[in-house]
Amino acid sequence: MEDKNIERDEKEAASEEEIIYESEDSVKLGGDIEKLRKKLKECREEKEKYLAGWQRAQADFINYKRRQEEQQGEWSRMLGEGLIKDILPVLDSLESGIRNQESGIANKDLGLIRKQLLDILRKYGLEEIKSVGEKFNPEWHEVVEYEENDESHESEIVSAEIQKGYLLNGKVLRAAKVRVTK
Repeated sequence: MEDKNIERDEKEAASEEEIIYESEDSVKLGGDIEKLRKKLKECREEKEKYLAGWQRAQADFINYKRRQEEQQGEWSRMLGEGLIKDILPVLDSLESGIRNQESGIANKDLGLIRKQLLDILRKYGLEEIKSVGEKFNPEWHEVVEYEENDESHESEIVSAEIQKGYLLNGKVLRAAKVRVTK
C-alpha cells in the first residue's frame, strides 16, 4: 500500500509540475503575446506616419507642378505683352500710311498688311479699344485735347481718336489718346 501511496504521490507531484509548467508557459506566452501586440501597434503607427508623410509629399509635388505651370503661363503672357508693345508702333505706322496714301492700290496693300498683323495679334489676346462716340473712361482713354461742345450733346464724349488704344487679355496695354468734348 505504501507503494501505491508513493506512486500516487509521484503522480500528484508530476501533475503539479505539469500545472506549474503550464502555468509558467502561459505566463511566458501571455508576455510574448503582449510584446507582439505592442510591436504590432508600433508598426501600425509607424506605417500611418510614413503614409501621411508620403501623402503630404505627393500633395506638395502636385502643388509645385501647378505653381510651375502658372508661373510659366505668366512668363509667357509677359513675353507676349512685351512683343506686342514692340509691334504696336509698326501697326501705328501702317495706319498712318493708309490714311495718308493717295494711291488706291497702295492703300489695299497696306490695308491687307494691317489686317494680317491685327489677326496675328488678336490670336495673342489683343483687342482695340473702341473710343469715338463713347463716354470718356479714364481707365481706357488718355485725354490729349478738349474741345468745346457747341451742340446740346453730352459732355465727356470722345470726339476723335489721336492714337488707338489696346487691351491685352482684358488688361489695358496702351490707353487710347483721344479728344474729348466739354
